[in-house]
Amino acid sequence: MVSKRPGDIVQGDKTGDEPLSEVVKAYIAEKYNKPGAVFLGVVHRLDRPTSGVVLFARTSKALGRMNKLFSERETRKIYWAVVENRPPKISDQLIHFLKRNPKQNKSYAHVKEVPDSKKAVLNYELIKELDNYYLLQVELETGRHHQIRSQLSAIGCVIKGDLKYGAKRSNKDGSIHLHSRELTFIHPVKKEEEVTIMAEPPKDPVWNSCI
Repeated sequence: MVSKRPGDIVQGDKTGDEPLSEVVKAYIAEKYNKPGAVFLGVVHRLDRPTSGVVLFARTSKALGRMNKLFSERETRKIYWAVVENRPPKISDQLIHFLKRNPKQNKSYAHVKEVPDSKKAVLNYELIKELDNYYLLQVELETGRHHQIRSQLSAIGCVIKGDLKYGAKRSNKDGSIHLHSRELTFIHPVKKEEEVTIMAEPPKDPVWNSCI
């Protein structure tokens, strides 16, 4: 497990910036004195401006088993989101149909199904009121492109710093206040053992007030 910083990319992209996967490979090679190529499987990804738990697999066997857990939704994914407006309800389930626009790298949330859309489901709970913002805990039931960002924006709860989805202003470091807080799954080898991985949010005045 790696606690991703905002701005890191999990896997290589067209920017050419060094991805987190290569950083972790180099760390493993040094720590375990491994000669030659190091295997590292990317189990899941986080958006570049997002922080938090990222899981990698060190063997192809583990990667296959973890991919199966994720595809069959046998994982529990908890996020924290700091939003600009108070949600309409203290807690609720949001169901939308997301349609992705690749040119804009953005997903649009629709109340009813539209062509080429995918059903998106999440549950949120208001867990803290800050001076100017609100902290929501979000549990994903599906894993869609920009799902949390798009769905929260659709109910008027834009994530702090997320200009793409309607935030009033950007964060100075280009981050958004969306954090992968917790990941829980059944150990892919031991089967009966439940594993929970948690990551602390980045250090900044807003996140600090959430702890």
